Amino acid sequence: MSDKKLALVTGASRGIGRQIAIGLADNGHQVIAVSRTALDTSELSASQKSLITSITGDVADVSFVEKLERQVSKEHGAVQILVNAAGVFGPIDLVHNTDPAEWVRTVVIDAIAPYYTTRSFLPGMLKNKWGRIINLTSAASLHPPGPLNSAYGTSKAALNQLTRHVSAEIAGSGVTANVIHPGDVRSDMWGDIKAQVEALGEIAKDYKAWVDWVDQTGGDDPKKAMDLVLKLISPESDLINGTFCWIDQPLQAPIPSWDAPKDARPWT
Repeated sequence: MSDKKLALVTGASRGIGRQIAIGLADNGHQVIAVSRTALDTSELSASQKSLITSITGDVADVSFVEKLERQVSKEHGAVQILVNAAGVFGPIDLVHNTDPAEWVRTVVIDAIAPYYTTRSFLPGMLKNKWGRIINLTSAASLHPPGPLNSAYGTSKAALNQLTRHVSAEIAGSGVTANVIHPGDVRSDMWGDIKAQVEALGEIAKDYKAWVDWVDQTGGDDPKKAMDLVLKLISPESDLINGTFCWIDQPLQAPIPSWDAPKDARPWT
């Protein structure tokens, strides 16, 4: 199989998703960049532009994702690398004060949309006996639950579990599914969190401490997430499946995620 693959990256118009999409193109891969607003290519090189196709749409809409799969399959062939980078932080507030539509929208974008894309693009990977599914999660899914970020924390914990289920189903097929924590990045999402916690005042002091820490340290380099994606699609990672993966030397030291599966069900 060729070293150059067809990749599809969601949330590709900004932040870490954009970094990953451009990084894949820089390494010679053909990239379908999917986002609600078109990826700005004005500062890209001619080589990068030739390898990136921008498609606009909402991956939280299952009908769009199904149409997307048909379009990409017809025009480019089977997707071999799927990076689910689209995400929002959602409402930062106590559960009883949150807007239900915002709360549910966060879970749909962060956890349900990766299910939609995996469901649509996984069959092509299985048919070709090679594929990589990489979902962007967060260390927040591993921290002890606390107030204010119930939507985001719930969605990322659900994304972790979805990825583990998929990895169990495809074990030994040549296709893998993993989650990555891209680091504590001074991103657009960080800016959104900063604005929300400043409006909440004292109740959000713990989040303000995190916002200030990222600001003071400069945050993790978003290129490290791209480097991790490149590592996971390389032959050295063929046996990595169903794993919570960390960037190299993150500001936040890696913390335990889950142990290797152990079947302790009494009926088996």
